[in-house]
Amino acid sequence: MCGIIGYAGSGNAVPIIVEGLKKLEYRGYDSAGIAIRGAAGFEVVKQKGRLAALEGRIKDSPLKGSLGIGHTRWATHGEPSDVNSHPHLGSGSRIAVVHNGIIENYKQLKERLERRGIVFASQTDSEVIAQLAEYYYDGNLLDTVIKTANALEGSYALGIMCLEEPDTLVAVKKDNPLIVGVSDTGNFIASDIPAILEHTNKVYYLNDKEIAVITEKDVRFFNMDKEPFGKELETITWSVDSAEKGGFAHFMLKEIMEQPKVVKETINSANIELPDISQFNKLVITACGSAYNAGVVSKYVFERLCRLPSIEVELASEFRYKDAVVDDKTLVILISQSGETADTIAAMREAKNKGAVTLSIVNVVGSTIAKEADHTIYTAAGPEIAVATTKAFSTQLIVLYMLAIKFAARLNRLSPEGEAELLAEIATLPGKIAEILESVDFIQKYASECVGYKSIFFIGRNIDYAIALEGSLKLKEISYIHSEAYAGGELKHGTISLVEENTLVVTISCCKRLHSKILSNAEQVISRGAKVLLVANTNEVESTDKLSQIRLPEIHELFSPSLSVVVLQLFSYYVAANKGLDIDKPRNLAKSVTVE
Repeated sequence: MCGIIGYAGSGNAVPIIVEGLKKLEYRGYDSAGIAIRGAAGFEVVKQKGRLAALEGRIKDSPLKGSLGIGHTRWATHGEPSDVNSHPHLGSGSRIAVVHNGIIENYKQLKERLERRGIVFASQTDSEVIAQLAEYYYDGNLLDTVIKTANALEGSYALGIMCLEEPDTLVAVKKDNPLIVGVSDTGNFIASDIPAILEHTNKVYYLNDKEIAVITEKDVRFFNMDKEPFGKELETITWSVDSAEKGGFAHFMLKEIMEQPKVVKETINSANIELPDISQFNKLVITACGSAYNAGVVSKYVFERLCRLPSIEVELASEFRYKDAVVDDKTLVILISQSGETADTIAAMREAKNKGAVTLSIVNVVGSTIAKEADHTIYTAAGPEIAVATTKAFSTQLIVLYMLAIKFAARLNRLSPEGEAELLAEIATLPGKIAEILESVDFIQKYASECVGYKSIFFIGRNIDYAIALEGSLKLKEISYIHSEAYAGGELKHGTISLVEENTLVVTISCCKRLHSKILSNAEQVISRGAKVLLVANTNEVESTDKLSQIRLPEIHELFSPSLSVVVLQLFSYYVAANKGLDIDKPRNLAKSVTVE
């Protein structure tokens, strides 16, 4: 995961890099570091822990220079520590490197360099890049970067400085995101747009094995044969404010509250670029984490509306290794907020190699998945900073609903009148989400009473079970309370043995035809000592000391997850807030999973 930033310009690089790292801390917060090209050579400050610890070190030992790189780390090789933090220097302190990714052949490279007398300081795979580059350096940094990159196996986004070329920053990437920003006061590299948005909205997106040579005055691009080429400069439409907290206690709460706006914008702007669905006999949806849960929800929608012979939802991390049965009659839908999720990229490439047509749903223009998929639909979530996704998930649902409706219409499974009716129902979602967000007092109060639970379970039937998966994931991500989601009908097949006194079971009921069934499941857990929180848009039931309820606005059953998930997000948020946890940066997690 990790976040990197670099600057070459006329200003002091230190505050620019530190502020940029703050915008990237969601990508990793085990440690952070900065390297500046100073008058006497590289000045490096690295610190285990959160970025605030690094800021304290810099305040005690001020740095100054107009060329620098910075890094915030999510540890893969080597424990979080000062010495394992980035940037890494070669043993002669001539080369400085920041790295996002994993070098798969680092052990072989390290052993080779050690045989030549080079001494390593850290346990990381990343240090081998700095040591190898310094070993190869013969007076030309671009040549050195090409030779080094050709020796690396794995994934990387790199920012590299050289003592002998004090005005130059070189960047190269493979399978990990990297952008180049340009401004009147200097030029940048970064893992993600928010890091540099305060300074510029003009960016280039690097493709794999493309090299950027950056100075204060210009940016030049080369391929691995050292041939120069041009790239198109793109303009980011996000505002600076969209990447700020805006007065909210946490980014997560801000992003929850933004959902009516971004859902509406996604409805209005989603460019549903459709392949000819009639040529396919199989639909596979693949993703990771919350995006996978969105896929599970959409399976119920696609099945109900499209009636295709085969619809599957696969974890991308499993799809890439299972020798999936897909061919040119298969449409593979890939869902990823960042468009850089490593397992989803690999799944996409595996599907394409087998002849499948790919369609991606992503939030980031210019991302790897967006560029490589045969068809792409963008959500309009804007920058999402909190590690636990909320608004990106909700916009993914919207696109999936609309895609299912359009496919059903193309397949003549849905009449023009039926299509219009369902689209009109979707158009009511922003207002109904806003209605939920205007009355959060009960959720907040109820959540405050739940901090002592050791286990909280989520149950539902049909599409309610699908959204229960996301509710459970959200809770465990940020509150660290053990949580699982179950199909209501499966309780009696073993899982009810986990229910005891002081267990909470969140019960979702938005399928009217199954309301009595899920209420029966609720009674079963209550009779074994559990308490139930009922989230429903059906007729109210009588509250008791064992059963509390939250009423949702009425909506078509297929689109009810867009309302119930808002309640589940708020519940998880307020449980974590009442525990005093670091909600935007939950332990051991990072936002964009760019390593396997």
